[in-house]
Amino acid sequence: MSRPVLSGLLVAVIVSGFALSATAAEPLHFNLTVSAGKRARNAVPVSVPLSFDAAYENAGVRLTGADGHEIDAQLTLPGLAAEPAAEPAAAEPAAGAALRRELHFILPRLEAGGVAHLRATLSVEPPLTDAPTSFQWTDVSHEHILLTFGSRKVLDYIDLPFDDSTKQLREKTYKVFHQLYDPEGTHLVSKGAGGQDTHHRGLFYGFSRITYGDGKQHANTWQCTGDSYESHEGVLASAAGPVIGRQLLAIDWHGEKKKVFAHEERELTVYAVPGGTLLDFTSRLKSVAGTVHLDGDADNPHHAGFHFRAANEVAAKTHAETYYLRPDAIGKPGKEVSWGSDKPDPHSLNQPWKGMSFVIGGKRYTAAILDTPENPKESRWSERNYGRFGSYFIADVTSEKPLTVRYRFWLQDGETTQDRLAALDADFVEPVTVAVDAK
Repeated sequence: MSRPVLSGLLVAVIVSGFALSATAAEPLHFNLTVSAGKRARNAVPVSVPLSFDAAYENAGVRLTGADGHEIDAQLTLPGLAAEPAAEPAAAEPAAGAALRRELHFILPRLEAGGVAHLRATLSVEPPLTDAPTSFQWTDVSHEHILLTFGSRKVLDYIDLPFDDSTKQLREKTYKVFHQLYDPEGTHLVSKGAGGQDTHHRGLFYGFSRITYGDGKQHANTWQCTGDSYESHEGVLASAAGPVIGRQLLAIDWHGEKKKVFAHEERELTVYAVPGGTLLDFTSRLKSVAGTVHLDGDADNPHHAGFHFRAANEVAAKTHAETYYLRPDAIGKPGKEVSWGSDKPDPHSLNQPWKGMSFVIGGKRYTAAILDTPENPKESRWSERNYGRFGSYFIADVTSEKPLTVRYRFWLQDGETTQDRLAALDADFVEPVTVAVDAK
């Protein structure tokens, strides 16, 4: 199932699209006009969709500013969010069709109302530049896949094959997830299997109350009780370069009698930005068992959706030092709020983002989850001082109408501010605009 091809994610609003063609001996040139809009931008990811002749399938790319200064750039296939829901991600183009690619770069700085003029050159010659630092994937078969940036560890994808030969092995292997290292890459700051609430693991996604098959069959991919579990089925695509590290995964959701009721494509994209770890989580879930109804507990949002769980030390030692940042308030240490069906808390309904500040090894970190208006609503947020937070929703999924969700995640050393998290969220949901002019 695995195919080592490139992948990409659309994060920029495109004013005009275009196709390029030229003889194989000639470099392709095009100009980009990047507009900041109403907000100042600082170190934001930008992705521009391109299409061009198949002769440039393995082209190198150079991106320069108006002053001639080079900016690291990377070409990938379109990402999961850019693909129509009816099309399989990472699919090869039809014979004779123009190649579809995305150009990725990090925009260093642009003032509110500002415009940047960049020039990109594609060449079939060997790579035009050698970036001093790049992402790299290292696969430890049937155990984990490690992403590094230079010598720094960034994250692990835990892809252990499901094994229910013993209770202990089943618990260890019933869920796939991503582990996160601290921004310096020295140690994990997220929780794996074991510890308090063993089903909470790193960055993870699932629902505790799932029905399908005319509502007669049930599954739980949150606690993975009964016959339910998530299984790694392959790496569909991966990309590694100076700007992004990306991984597109095939994951099956199993319910009664261990049968598959839904296929998931899950994509993680990590960006080479300063000051912390910035990544996008995109998931597309498609039913193979009629209408699949996704839900969480009736009384609280603690058992469904997309969540982060910090290392078990937070639960065991430092939970009283955990506090939350919200769009309209900063919570006190040890104080948590969550949505409840009897008394909905305004801090926990349809919030655009939420941050958690926590302590591991005597050092404070801040993590944030950023939502998008396109994700299903209402969104119900959960906070737990032992180091878990996230959001869930109620939705129906069919084969004809898959469910695609997108979140952005931020992790940094130390504390941050509401303004900083609001700016990160705005960069995510209101990206820069890019106009393209082929020359």
